[in-house]
Amino acid sequence: MSAGGGTKAIVAALAANLSIAAAKFVAFVFTQSSSMLAESVHSVADSGNQALLLLGAKRAKRERTPEHPFGYGRERYFYAFVVAVVLFTIGALFSLYEGVHKYQHPEPISSPIWAFGVLIFAIIAEIFSFRTAIKESNLVRGDQSWWSFIRRSKSPELPVVLLEDLGALLGLVFALFGVSMAVVTGDGRWDAVGTLMIGVLLAAIAVVLALETKSLLIGESAGPDVERRIVGALTGGPEVPRVIHLRTLHLGPEELLVAAKIEVAHDDSAAEIARGIDAAERRVRAAVPIARVIYLEPDLYREAAPVDATPDGTPA
Repeated sequence: MSAGGGTKAIVAALAANLSIAAAKFVAFVFTQSSSMLAESVHSVADSGNQALLLLGAKRAKRERTPEHPFGYGRERYFYAFVVAVVLFTIGALFSLYEGVHKYQHPEPISSPIWAFGVLIFAIIAEIFSFRTAIKESNLVRGDQSWWSFIRRSKSPELPVVLLEDLGALLGLVFALFGVSMAVVTGDGRWDAVGTLMIGVLLAAIAVVLALETKSLLIGESAGPDVERRIVGALTGGPEVPRVIHLRTLHLGPEELLVAAKIEVAHDDSAAEIARGIDAAERRVRAAVPIARVIYLEPDLYREAAPVDATPDGTPA
C-alpha cells in the first residue's frame, strides 16, 4: 500500500467523522436518544483513531538511530493497535454501558425528526468515506478477498479505515433502527437495544483489529509469493546454487529484512564469495524493492543425515 493512498483514505474518514460527530451531538441534545449519544461518542473515537493513524505514519518516517538501528517503521503497527484499544474502551464499552442504563431506565424520544435528519446525513457522509477507502484498497488488494486483504495486509491503515467505516455505517443503521422502533412503539427500550447493538459491533471490530495488529507488532514474515521471488532472485545467478534456509521479517509496511543462508562452491575464494553475495543482493532488491536490509550467510550445502545416522553423519 502506498502511503499516499492510505493517507487519502484516512483524511477522508477524519473529515467525515468530525462533521458527523458534531451533527450527532446536536441531535442528541434535542432528542436525548441513547443511540444518538452512542453514535456521537463512536464518531469522536473514530476521529481520534484517524488522528492516531496519521501520527503513526509521520513518526514512522524518522531516521534510524543507534538505539533503533532498523528504524521506526513499526510505529505504524503500534498506533494501529492503539486504535483498536481506543475503539474498544471508548466506543464499545461506553455504548454497552449506555445501552444497559437506558434499557433499565427507558425514556421517550423527543424531537425524533432531528435524529432521522442527522442519521440520514451521517449515512451519506459515511458512504463517501467508505467509497474512498474501497477505491484506495482496490489499488493494492489485487485478487485477494476483502477478508484476506484485512488479514494479510502488512500496511495497517487501509484495513483499519475499512473496518471503521463499515462499523460506522452499520452503527448508523442500528441507531436508525433503534430510534425508529422507539418512535413507532413509544417504548424507549428499543433505543437502548440499538445502543447495545452498536456496542457489540464496535467490540467485535476492536477485537479483529487488535488480533491483526498484534501479529504485525510481534513480527510477520513476507508473504509466500514474496519469499518465492526472493529465492528466485538469490538463485538467479551462478553464484548461488541453492538457498539453504530463508527468514524474512517486516520492519514496517514498506521495509523488509531478509536473512538467508546460501550455498557457495567449496573452492570459491573469499573475493568470489563476496562478489557473488553482492550480485545476489542486487537481484533481490530489483525483484523485491521493499527488501531494504539483507543479510546473506555463505555456507556449504550438506545433505540431511539419514534418520539412523550417528551424530557425526556416518551410518549407524
